[in-house]
Amino acid sequence: MRDLEKAKNSLRTSNYSLVIVKNGHVLFETNTSGIRGLLTAVDEVGRDIEGSAVADKIVGEAAGQVCAYSQVREVYAVTMSQCGKNVLEENGIHYEYEDLVPHILNMKKTDLCPFEKLVAGSSSPKEAFERLKRATTVTSG
Repeated sequence: MRDLEKAKNSLRTSNYSLVIVKNGHVLFETNTSGIRGLLTAVDEVGRDIEGSAVADKIVGEAAGQVCAYSQVREVYAVTMSQCGKNVLEENGIHYEYEDLVPHILNMKKTDLCPFEKLVAGSSSPKEAFERLKRATTVTSG
């Protein structure tokens, strides 16, 4: 079974919000919502994340930038934003999605997600990743 198919199946049949698979093996799973799960995965998995398949419930620009920074090979999202799709395309990452939406909104659905705002205008995936790391370290610490 392809890595992306395995990650998708695991995401669909579990309570996980994020599943990362490489070479047929699950590298990381979490039910942490939002970008924090993906940032934790990058920290915990390290360089092994390169070339992996990521299945996530929501992929917007922030998640797309983290995937590009981490050099993942392919991404599946239940919901993907147009900006997230653009980031993946620009970085040559194969992607699949169930629903394409214009933007990822905050929890109250009243404005853009704060992490989407944070990475907007980033000059590179590395810059976006660093912005996200700083923001989540400050807000969670």
